[in-house]
Amino acid sequence: MHFQKSLPRLPIPDLSKSRDRYLNAIRPLLAKDQYETAVKRTDKFVNNEGKELQSKLVNKDKMNKQTSYISDYWFDLYLRDRSALPINYNPLIVFQNDLRPDYNDQLLRTSNLLVSAVRFMMALREQILEPEVYHLQPKKSNTPLFRTVTGLLPESLSWYGAYLFKAFPLDMSQFVGLFNATRIPLVGKDKIFRDTSCNHVVVQRNGHFYIFDVVDSNGNILSPTEILGNMSQIMEDKTPKAEYPVGILTTQNRDVWAKQRIYLEENGNQETLKKIDSAIFNIVLDDETIDDNKHKILTNYLHGDGLNRWFDKSFSLITTKDGVSGINFEHSWGDGVAVLRFFEDIYKETTTKPFITPDSRPSKNNITVKKIEFNLDDKSKNFIVNAKNEYSDWCNSLSIDYILYEQLTKEACKKLKVSPDCIMQLGFQAAYHLLHGKYVGTYESCSTSAFKHGRTETMRPCTDKTKAFCDLLHSKKASDQELRSLMQECSLYHSNLTKEAAMGQGFDRHMFALMKIAEENHMPRPEIFDSYEYKYLNKSILSTSTLSSPSVLAGGFGPVVKEGFGIGYSAFADKLGAAVASYKQHNNSSEFVQALQKSFEDIRKILSY
Repeated sequence: MHFQKSLPRLPIPDLSKSRDRYLNAIRPLLAKDQYETAVKRTDKFVNNEGKELQSKLVNKDKMNKQTSYISDYWFDLYLRDRSALPINYNPLIVFQNDLRPDYNDQLLRTSNLLVSAVRFMMALREQILEPEVYHLQPKKSNTPLFRTVTGLLPESLSWYGAYLFKAFPLDMSQFVGLFNATRIPLVGKDKIFRDTSCNHVVVQRNGHFYIFDVVDSNGNILSPTEILGNMSQIMEDKTPKAEYPVGILTTQNRDVWAKQRIYLEENGNQETLKKIDSAIFNIVLDDETIDDNKHKILTNYLHGDGLNRWFDKSFSLITTKDGVSGINFEHSWGDGVAVLRFFEDIYKETTTKPFITPDSRPSKNNITVKKIEFNLDDKSKNFIVNAKNEYSDWCNSLSIDYILYEQLTKEACKKLKVSPDCIMQLGFQAAYHLLHGKYVGTYESCSTSAFKHGRTETMRPCTDKTKAFCDLLHSKKASDQELRSLMQECSLYHSNLTKEAAMGQGFDRHMFALMKIAEENHMPRPEIFDSYEYKYLNKSILSTSTLSSPSVLAGGFGPVVKEGFGIGYSAFADKLGAAVASYKQHNNSSEFVQALQKSFEDIRKILSY
């Protein structure tokens, strides 16, 4: 937390600049007359109630200098939503397999990841975890000199010292949300529960729950072989699969689950639930085998069958029978920056300096495994049966596919002076246009963690320039030279939008905060927020997010609207990849992937001109 005190605060954008950015984002989506109406409506808002709301927002921000203007509103947005967590909100990230096959054994790999995860947590608890820093020029700043100089500076000045090295420390406030935390369902609005005094993990296997301590009474982590001993005991339990797996209840609408949870608590399950809620995190031992089936990876880590999950936990570390490991995480407490840092650290340690080897033998010391049981009456069992059927139908309604395109790589894009992120987003726009002949609301998540309590900003990748490119591409009326020139314009504009968003200069969070300020002050709801254009823009038909890291095998999430696509993507050193999810009733992800393949081929041809 060394840089935390001196982190800059998330800026509130100038109202007139948000006006311009908003109009630029809606222009490619609207007909000429719709756009003209939108301009009049937007100007009316900016010149009237917008001014008052901006003033109130700025004043509120000045009174709350310990946080950002968006933080509380963003937590509230997540916790009030009554939609079920899996598919709608919880993303997946899957680790690359260990290059040594022996280390991909389910028990060995899970135990190693558990040891590393607890070491990460202890470093965080003891405030010695290295701060997360974005290095603009890593060769100059990611050095012992940087650490020494910034480490010697007082906390109130440390950020400025990092800035002189062209390095940007990132907000670390979300990291505490990783451990000992659960999102508790309550009617109307959930809450995040934390209890850092607890030293146990919860393990799910065959729908059953087990707990054991990983930190002893003196505050020391158990030895790796003691952790292996506890995990072995769970693996050796021959109890058949649970007939009524309570975890399935976490797959439901939040109000439905909240009422059922109250019923469970009133019927003698309060302590059992508390043990799950307060656990450091959740470990899931799955009976599935992946067998290098990419489709199976996506379905298993995005939703599974729900019988061996607890989607409310801050995150679940899931390992299949053949040792494929990954994370499914609850999203309200934090974003990808904290999860990815944790993910990368434990992957690196387990693949370079594992504490348990194939020759390790489980220790019999400190075995504290307890199976925790639920007291279920007929009404509770009925909850489970209904949830199981509904979840099965819901999962079966999904269409999931993926693309790995090896003819375009991250490095090739950079050599040709085009942003790899822009190329992927251009591919998504071209694919959708190829299938539907139009342009729709597109959401690209961008982190604002360079600021104190920053969360995310929306980058709007559908622009006038991408529209012009796709129109020309599909009309076949332009030469490759013209298209390449236009593509470079797209890339430059895309990069500027990304920089603006990362620097807190988008418009989405700003407009959302202005809407919340009106609510808070019991003012009439401004017309702009109920307008056709605002709703059309914010219906994210293409919801996209990227997590690029050498340790990531796959990442993804579900569509955020019934008619939409959820697209998790990465530009790898040797290929471009995307996981695409949609609902069969409205879309076919395989058709979209085929259109994306065609778009990438078109783009590659233009780039190689």
